[in-house]
Amino acid sequence: MPTTIEKTIRMNQLYDFYGFLLTEKQRTYFLHYFQDDYSLSEIAELLGVSRNAAFDQIQTAVVHLETYEQHLRLLEKHQSRMEILQTMKALEDPRIQTLIDELERLE
Repeated sequence: MPTTIEKTIRMNQLYDFYGFLLTEKQRTYFLHYFQDDYSLSEIAELLGVSRNAAFDQIQTAVVHLETYEQHLRLLEKHQSRMEILQTMKALEDPRIQTLIDELERLE
């Protein structure tokens, strides 16, 4: 089971890929929780809702992000590309370095 930090990192990575697909309301709750590190109580007070309503909005956003990843696999593909890039860097071939530089500019 992932730690809280690992989950937060994953959620923020998924948000980077799919956040624009969430509703504005979902984005607001998500960002307060995962990026601003607000508690459910703080979010509820800030937005004038119950703690349970805040939890529900965050969970809905998380489910949507995980569903998008399950279907599109953009994060998985990105991580695979980064692993390949690291392997290529270890080769220390000047010809490959030129290609690595081009790939990094695309990321």
